[in-house]
Amino acid sequence: MLPRSARLTSPEDFARTTKSGVRTTSKSLVGYLYLTNQETAAAKCGLIISKSVGGSVQRHRIARQLRHGLQPEISSLPTGALLVIRALPTIKSANINSELKSVISKLILKSTVQK
Repeated sequence: MLPRSARLTSPEDFARTTKSGVRTTSKSLVGYLYLTNQETAAAKCGLIISKSVGGSVQRHRIARQLRHGLQPEISSLPTGALLVIRALPTIKSANINSELKSVISKLILKSTVQK
């Protein structure tokens, strides 16, 4: 479980991250990273898992796996960063942890290049 301080809950933050953030994709995940100007705020993460991924049980299983994989990666994110991970229907047959690490490293690399 992600700590409360690391959860992205505001619809405005989700919208800002997905519309204005850096985007990268893998076979079954789409990642968005938005860097805020708040240098003291902790990084926050959110998930988007639509019904196209599967039924309720499958979506919640994938969400748990993603949250479990995000927990050690939070410390590698820049301070004040907002991260959103969108799961695609192909996630059912993917190695979630390796794809998640790949997407996060690509996003960090892309965001530092854009600065």
